[in-house]
Amino acid sequence: MSEMTRGYSPLSKWLHWIMAGFVLSIIPVGLTMTRLPSGKLQDSLFELHESFGATILTLACLRVAVRLIRGVPEPYASLALWQRLAAEITHRVLYALIFIVPLLGWAGASAFGAPISVYGLFTLPPILAVDKRLAGTLFSVHMAAAYLISAVVAVHIGAALLHGFIHRDGVLARMLPNGWGDWLMAVGRPGRRRGQRST
Repeated sequence: MSEMTRGYSPLSKWLHWIMAGFVLSIIPVGLTMTRLPSGKLQDSLFELHESFGATILTLACLRVAVRLIRGVPEPYASLALWQRLAAEITHRVLYALIFIVPLLGWAGASAFGAPISVYGLFTLPPILAVDKRLAGTLFSVHMAAAYLISAVVAVHIGAALLHGFIHRDGVLARMLPNGWGDWLMAVGRPGRRRGQRST
């Protein structure tokens, strides 16, 4: 592994990508279920959405614990000050939202009186007393926060792809699983083109 692709621990990387998979899955599930008529399909998507939300909240707790115990790498040296600030703000907003959004959903379901079954294995306890009016407010805020996290995730992905495939500066590479980062940095380098050899 090169110096350029070192940084996050394997555990941090896997938690990042597992959570990314759940976040990218829960967004279309949430958008779809609210547009379906009442019925078995909508009920199934609601249950899946709630299960994914509980999983994301659990993973968020694990990620924070890993960050506190292991720390995080220093900001990438080649980044300009404004890029470091933008990255720091984006990460802080993302971390806040991955707690806020599922907690709002849990609170809204509790206030509505709807049990949350996690993959059919167990049911989360309510965290609020039943209050249908409050539930409506919480669900509205939950939806607004979900749209916000979707926008922030889109910006995060765009920046990662920009660094990984345009700037090729190692920012994306150091969050990729072992070996993938070095591969990404090698692809397209001078001397790697067809008919050329690296020295």
